[in-house]
Amino acid sequence: MMRKLKVGDWVEVRSRQEILRTLDSNAELDGMPFMPEMFAFCGKRFQVYKRAHKTCDTVFPVRGRRVADAVHLNTRCSGLAHGGCHASCMLFWKTAWLKPVKVSDGSISKAEPHELHSAESVVETSAKSLDPSDNQIKYRCQATRLPYATTDLGWWDLRQYLEDFSSGNVGLGRLLGGAIYMATVSLSRAGVGLGKPIRWFYDKLYPLWGGAPFPRRDGLIPESQPTPVDRLDLQPGELVEIKPYPEILQTLNTRNRNRGLYFDAEEVPYCGKTYRVEKRVERIINEKTGKIQEMKTPCVILDSVICESRYSECRLFCPRSIFPYWREIWLKRVGSKVPELAPKQ
Repeated sequence: MMRKLKVGDWVEVRSRQEILRTLDSNAELDGMPFMPEMFAFCGKRFQVYKRAHKTCDTVFPVRGRRVADAVHLNTRCSGLAHGGCHASCMLFWKTAWLKPVKVSDGSISKAEPHELHSAESVVETSAKSLDPSDNQIKYRCQATRLPYATTDLGWWDLRQYLEDFSSGNVGLGRLLGGAIYMATVSLSRAGVGLGKPIRWFYDKLYPLWGGAPFPRRDGLIPESQPTPVDRLDLQPGELVEIKPYPEILQTLNTRNRNRGLYFDAEEVPYCGKTYRVEKRVERIINEKTGKIQEMKTPCVILDSVICESRYSECRLFCPRSIFPYWREIWLKRVGSKVPELAPKQ
């Protein structure tokens, strides 16, 4: 049995046939699907990005969940087998699908050619089905099946935070910042009139532990009124500056939404900084229904801008690293041309 992997450990993804032997008739291991997009990584080596001992379930009301025997590598779903979904979700890798390697070991395992077709057909068939109620394609992926591949995990279970640290997922500074934030939220809710002064102190002192000003404030537009829109037609590779948090609040209604898209506290630490556009997001899989959902107002995801779960009460320090979606009205273009990008290796 493989020891518990830590951040930075080197692993090799097993061959297609080796992985197929671990799957049931639904192409799952312990409820976790192995998806067609994951075949591209077989036989390749990666360092462990995070130990996926816990995660956030976004199918049912958002909550923390415990995951057994899994890690995240620096690999994301291409969406090619799931209707061209643009979400680029971080993939879960069960440890049975991996084997530890030494960096100096040059051997790479490969599946025999005659084995590949059967492996792909089982996994590809399980990725989608036809919903008889409306004859629409219903997709099945790790995100839609996450509630069934995980178990309950309460935010009060201190063992998860010890594992966050021992696995290398979270450093002491981030743990301290999370504890201070949670204390601030609890105190601000403890009695009438405490919220404003507590948040004022947080805003003055947060540079001591890093992060951002208090990240949960209400938008300024009444819910009955429409929220503004801006179309920059941003393309992959362009540089953009995220507007300051106070400016973004002016585009949100009192439920912190712009055209239905929620602006989350996890996006606040990136405000005022410059990033490169990773891709436009025009269609995603609705994780509750499994069906493709077209974005009425397209948005973008930004390179290296991820949810770090610094301020998510029921799922603090979730390692899933979801890409937040950004409305173009929250961004400012830096320069007028799309820079040429070097081809990815």
